[in-house]
Amino acid sequence: MADENGKQEVESRVWQPKSKMVAQLLVSLRLAALVGTATAAGVMSLNKETKTVTVAVVGTTPILQTFTAKFQHTPAFVYFVIANATASLYNLLVMLLRPHLKTKAHDTLVYLLDTVMFALVATGAAAAAAMAELGKNGNEHARWNAICDKFGSFCLRGGLALTASFVGALVLMIMNAISVITLNKNACGKP
Repeated sequence: MADENGKQEVESRVWQPKSKMVAQLLVSLRLAALVGTATAAGVMSLNKETKTVTVAVVGTTPILQTFTAKFQHTPAFVYFVIANATASLYNLLVMLLRPHLKTKAHDTLVYLLDTVMFALVATGAAAAAAMAELGKNGNEHARWNAICDKFGSFCLRGGLALTASFVGALVLMIMNAISVITLNKNACGKP
């Protein structure tokens, strides 16, 4: 038994630096996910552009019409903002509460919630990307016109928000992969 205990102590000492490196990597990835999703939510929630155009001329008097493009006009963009804001808040809470969540049950719960957040961000980004494609190219069969030629700044900011969200989703996916590997190694008792 002494050899087994000695061997287990050596294995746990070998695993200690690796587990600290993994923990630091997970914190860095969580911070990157927080920045990506918060940026996406912030940029899209402030996305608005107004244009005034002449729609007709009566005599010499132009008749002007003001058009506004807002993220609130598209339910997919609203879902996008809510999904990214939720993931940002979740990642912030996990970072703040992490010192108090040290049991395996907490690790498993955080992993499961990380998976939910990945799904939420990915579906929000996919829905917004579908609407962005429609805004850029329109749909000839449904006779929906593209709007990005008229609201270029709105579309540019939307594209930046989409990019930040997809980066956040990718980071969440990488974080989930590392977490499941770590949980598997801890469950099997292997270094």
